[in-house]
Amino acid sequence: MVVNEAITPMPPAAEDRSITMPGNVVLWSAVRLLPMPEIIEFSGTVLTSPDSEHHGMWAVDGKLTFIRPAGNPDIVLDGWVLPGLTDAHCHIGLGPAGEVPGHVAEAQALQDRNAGTLLVRDAGSPSDTRWLQHRRDMPRIIRSGRHVARTRRYLKNLALEVEPGDLAETVRKQARAGDGWVKLVGDWIDRDAGDLAPSFPAWALRDAVLAAHEEGARVTAHCFAEDTLDDMLDAGIDCIEHGTGLLPRHIPRFVEQGVALVPTLINIGTFPDIAERADVKFPVYAAHMRSLWTRRNERVLEAFEAGVRILAGTDAGTVIAHGRIVDEVLALNAAGLPAAAALDSAAWAARSWLGAEGVTEGASADVLVCAEDPRESLTTLKTLRSVVLRGELVRGELQPRE
Repeated sequence: MVVNEAITPMPPAAEDRSITMPGNVVLWSAVRLLPMPEIIEFSGTVLTSPDSEHHGMWAVDGKLTFIRPAGNPDIVLDGWVLPGLTDAHCHIGLGPAGEVPGHVAEAQALQDRNAGTLLVRDAGSPSDTRWLQHRRDMPRIIRSGRHVARTRRYLKNLALEVEPGDLAETVRKQARAGDGWVKLVGDWIDRDAGDLAPSFPAWALRDAVLAAHEEGARVTAHCFAEDTLDDMLDAGIDCIEHGTGLLPRHIPRFVEQGVALVPTLINIGTFPDIAERADVKFPVYAAHMRSLWTRRNERVLEAFEAGVRILAGTDAGTVIAHGRIVDEVLALNAAGLPAAAALDSAAWAARSWLGAEGVTEGASADVLVCAEDPRESLTTLKTLRSVVLRGELVRGELQPRE
């Protein structure tokens, strides 16, 4: 079976870089797809924001323009156009056992790209994926360096594990190693207590966030439990991952402090299985995880309605497969976010929050083409007509101008 083909069939002029994944699934990439078309015309409606439409856009030498070029287009793509999607919580280069070989990291990135994710905020990876940042056919990656966790309080082989006294200096080093983000593991099961518990004392968190900010980096943190959020907000955190312990007392502080929330709802969907495996040995923890899962949608909707910035992230890399950003957008919609808002969490708002270009004059041509208006029909994102990255058609039927 062949899935996620970049171009069908693979052009003879392209270099074959097929990758065989488990189950004999083949992913195709092409470092050199075809000579970059000088001009691509987008003949459909262009969505420059969730509520703004434009007609008439081209990509010239890889850059978007709303000014009609002098020459005729080499390719015409018809359909609704929006910016490439953003996965704000993704782990390229990470697998269940930790670091993965380069060819697996490449395949992960291709799965994300072919599903429409053209911008990834890496949320911690033991792999150095900077080599992927130099590949024109790969999604843009904003790296966070390694996870930083408490000693023996996280999944094995995934994080740098430290004690509180070393947290600030470790965060400082990871801030320098990444692209403006650091990822903390804020809580995990405490086996002695038999339940979720904060990983670090409040003073250590304050020092760590300050250290990152001094280095010009923002900090995000994995947080499941309720009490962890209080310490994170006190420390001046910039973003929260999962946030299943969100309570009414936290929401005004999220808004006032401008803290974003990445709910990773498709990952939270695994909580019942986690609880079942923990029932015998850690019954309190199991009950807590079930409780957090039960209120997951309610908490996300409360935050959204209060004005908390909600961003779409899959947590792909361990138990969640890559290429599932649309599933996360659909999950946010199912939680109560209007379709346009759920889409915005992975499109215009996400790019703006990360400082990335959108659909603007002179921006890199990183866009998707859909058959229907994605604000009205989110499922159209499941069957993209075209994926254009850096001005190259990396997925879709190639139809040269007659």
